[in-house]
Amino acid sequence: MSKLKLWEGRFSKSTSQIFDLFNASIMTDIKLFEYDILGSTAHVKMLAKCNIILEDEAKLIIDALYQILEDFKSGKIKYEISDEDVHMLIEKELIKRIGEVGKKVHTARSRNDQVVLDERLFCREKNLHLQELIKMLINTIVNLAEENIDVIMPGFTHLQKAQPILFSHYILAYAQMLKRDLLRLRQNYSITNLSPLGSAALAGTTFDIDRFFVANELGFESVTENSIDTVSERDFVLDMLFSLAMIQMHLSRLAEDFIIFNTDEFKFIELDDSFCSGSSIMPQKKNPDALELIRGKTGRVYANLIGLLTVLKGLPLSYNKDLQEDKEFLFDSIETVEMSLVIINEILKTLKVNKENMAISCKSGFINATDLADYLVTKGVAFRDAHFIVGNIVKYCIESSKTLEDLSLEEYKRFCEKIREDVYQYIKIETCVNRRKSYGGTSLESVKRQIDNLKKFLKSL
Repeated sequence: MSKLKLWEGRFSKSTSQIFDLFNASIMTDIKLFEYDILGSTAHVKMLAKCNIILEDEAKLIIDALYQILEDFKSGKIKYEISDEDVHMLIEKELIKRIGEVGKKVHTARSRNDQVVLDERLFCREKNLHLQELIKMLINTIVNLAEENIDVIMPGFTHLQKAQPILFSHYILAYAQMLKRDLLRLRQNYSITNLSPLGSAALAGTTFDIDRFFVANELGFESVTENSIDTVSERDFVLDMLFSLAMIQMHLSRLAEDFIIFNTDEFKFIELDDSFCSGSSIMPQKKNPDALELIRGKTGRVYANLIGLLTVLKGLPLSYNKDLQEDKEFLFDSIETVEMSLVIINEILKTLKVNKENMAISCKSGFINATDLADYLVTKGVAFRDAHFIVGNIVKYCIESSKTLEDLSLEEYKRFCEKIREDVYQYIKIETCVNRRKSYGGTSLESVKRQIDNLKKFLKSL
């Protein structure tokens, strides 16, 4: 068979080798092989249905496509730079196997709508897989919260001790982030789930095709409305990249927290050895490398989103070869986030929560100061005045090397005569936590409600 490219009829010279290397995308878009076969199969069925090709021809093509797919999965299909892209590779392989009939596979379509179809099929499948990974991670977080339902830790603002909270409340904050990620992916799925095939190069086709048949064959909700927009937009890829950037950002924040909490200075948690590494020179080291890599790879996921936005920002309608660049961004982000979700899930499942160290940490930092101010409010003091009084009490404690619990009632009364013996019960750390019963607060009652709501959410999907 001639090594001429399938589009080379108009040209009097072959392309240069350096341009072939620069132009080829097959090293990247080979990942779309199976999706290209699926799309071509549905397209051929439609061509036969619409009497554009014969039924026997369609059967011959479809049987060959399935065989090509099997051979690809078993490693029998080899490709070279000269094959240019996955679409041309498959079409050339088809023609090699069944001859002239194979050339009819490309009737009434272009690589422009073909690649968009492949990418929509790919994004749709990956979207569902990501949803499953996130549901798994939310479930792991819920289990971790239930196992440590009453563990109290300091809550932080500005990385300074702020108020006492339940560890379960803290970790469930990440479940809420992931819940939003899941809902965002579900919305993106709907935007992606439209069939572009039939838009051809940019203006549609002169053949009397049935785009809705293809959409139904491939499980799409409907078809795209404007052929020019269809072949030139990558909004659905951007939506995916944005969702991936958000997911990775949330995982990076969790990684940062755990890196801090795992240090000797905190010792709130202990990471399992299986997700840490050592030092080449310091034998005592146990480094949280898995978490650091998740934090570090977030930059790549962000860069992929910005990269595609930059590619798209100045493109004239409609299709331009610049769009070939989108797949490297997409594939890299998906692989990175998928791996990060799996790693974080395993880290949480093997995590040791150091309840005692968290309790000790709650004894310093005056994390019950707000509660003392609230106590004064219950005695008729305006909150702003209560805030000032407690500020002076804290200053006195610092100068005296005491905690709020250490002060005698006589000392308290120097600052406010309205303080009574019941103040000590009010500022107990356990009381501080469990009095915060406002919806979404850190009380045990509120946290249990959060857990129930998350379980109901997961069951509803």
